Amino acid sequence: MASQLNPYLTFNGNAREAMEFYRSVFGGDLTINTFGDFGAPDPALADKVMHAALKTPQGYILFASDTAPGMGTAKAGDAMTVSLSGDPGEGLEEAWEKLADGGTVTMPFEKQMWGDLYGQLIDRFGIPWMVDVVAPQ
Repeated sequence: MASQLNPYLTFNGNAREAMEFYRSVFGGDLTINTFGDFGAPDPALADKVMHAALKTPQGYILFASDTAPGMGTAKAGDAMTVSLSGDPGEGLEEAWEKLADGGTVTMPFEKQMWGDLYGQLIDRFGIPWMVDVVAPQ
């Protein structure tokens, strides 16, 4: 997998509806994983979107999720994060270190329950980032 830079939209409980709409606009394959799919213990979160990915015939990739407890409320216009993802050895670990310098780590860059090395931060300019090093299959 080559490194990619993708928009990541955040919603207040209607991520599934929004992503199905975007699929109707752009076409493509939509994958949705809920918090329940990954064993979230809170039943109120079970059907909420933890991660959705729309991959279109044009080569667009759009990611989205619902907000989770502790993440605050998504506000239109401010509900976007830059998502950087790729394979180990593509320099993403170094990109994480550089982005974090002078910024605020909001989720440590570490192995996650789905197997990837992943973290979130807000860089020194106030831009939120997600960095995901995909686990070898």
